[in-house]
Amino acid sequence: MIMHTILFAVLLQAEQDRSFPWWLVILILLIVMVLVIWALARNAKATEVPRVEHAHVEPEPVAAIHAPEPVAEVIEAVRAPEPVPAAVEVPIIPDDLKLIEGIGPKISSLLNEAGIFTFAQLADTPVAAIQDVLDKANFRLGDPATWPEQAALAAKGDLAGLQALQDSLKGGRKV
Repeated sequence: MIMHTILFAVLLQAEQDRSFPWWLVILILLIVMVLVIWALARNAKATEVPRVEHAHVEPEPVAAIHAPEPVAEVIEAVRAPEPVPAAVEVPIIPDDLKLIEGIGPKISSLLNEAGIFTFAQLADTPVAAIQDVLDKANFRLGDPATWPEQAALAAKGDLAGLQALQDSLKGGRKV
């Protein structure tokens, strides 16, 4: 439509003026046509879907079809034990052993070095073993006689019972 309008305007001008250069009009029209064709070809390539060639597959003859596997082998394959994952070690969240009367920062760190991090571990540890930890560190101030009992109450979450027991102690010792 635009091309026709331009051509019409050029022809009208040419009739009015006989010395108009026709070769310039033809050159401009050719350039415009080349640009239009180039733009259309460029858009066509961008939207072109790649062609996929499908190979023709011949069906297998009936004699070549394999018989199904025996049922016992299939069941055995299904029952095959899955590999057991390695035990995941859950990190121990340490308790504040200093809540036990008679245990301060130094004794708490000695117990941690011995592998005792929680109230439950301390409650399960015999008094003699706790005393050995203190003796190996040449620490003579602590008396672990009531520590497992206090730790058992703390491990259960019985803070009222723990407080009542600690009120009857003096420096972690029964009075």
